[in-house]
Amino acid sequence: MRAFRLAYDGTRFRGFQRQPHGDTVEDDLFAALRALDVFSGEKPDGYAAAGRTDAGVSARAQTVGFESPEWLTPRALNPELPEAVRAWAFADAPDGFHATHHAQYREYVYHLHAPELDDDRARAAARRLAGAHDFHNLTTDAKNTERDVSLSLSRDGDYLVFTVRAGGFPRGLVRRLVALVRDVAAGGSFDRVDRVLSSEPLDGPLGVPPAPAHPLALADVGYDLDFTVDDRAAVDCRETFASLAVERRTRARVADSLYSQ
Repeated sequence: MRAFRLAYDGTRFRGFQRQPHGDTVEDDLFAALRALDVFSGEKPDGYAAAGRTDAGVSARAQTVGFESPEWLTPRALNPELPEAVRAWAFADAPDGFHATHHAQYREYVYHLHAPELDDDRARAAARRLAGAHDFHNLTTDAKNTERDVSLSLSRDGDYLVFTVRAGGFPRGLVRRLVALVRDVAAGGSFDRVDRVLSSEPLDGPLGVPPAPAHPLALADVGYDLDFTVDDRAAVDCRETFASLAVERRTRARVADSLYSQ
């Protein structure tokens, strides 16, 4: 059994987990493993992933585990993956390892463009939302909505950077937390936070729609494993996403030129 760390640009995918329609990271991962003759069925033996990320969400440390031959390393896997997906580290795992159930925590980072938001109000709202709560009003899940969440903010120029950590997350929780903090920081009532955390269901216009997906990334997943960074694959990973960053900055420069005349 072996676990692999994956980084990917989620803006190019319909999400991580396979689905009937649309290209997903898992589709491309399985295609790469089939091309390497690692498995031939529906999925590799023992396969599991740390979690599903929604369409548009990226990852730095998505983690998958499965029965793997000894020769399979990130540098062996990457040539069969699309450029938007890179493996960069691996760890030998004990029999029965399950990448979903054995994750000790998951950490997401959200980059919110917020040059005009009030940082003090944002931090006050974040402090109120942090800790153990039933977040049933911030997810579409109907059960298992209680979580103990760590939520911190830092200012980086025009961006507020949210770091959110918990053992696991109901569907859409991180993006709705960000949206609620953003609304309070923009001058919304702090009372709304208490209403969202109450036992009363809030639907329709009283509910909190999720913030956009593309500024969100799965930054870390904790395990009791000793991961080895594949140096060659890590260099490949850095170069790939550095090139993507230049491409995105160039597109932004062009967009800037369209309204600055």
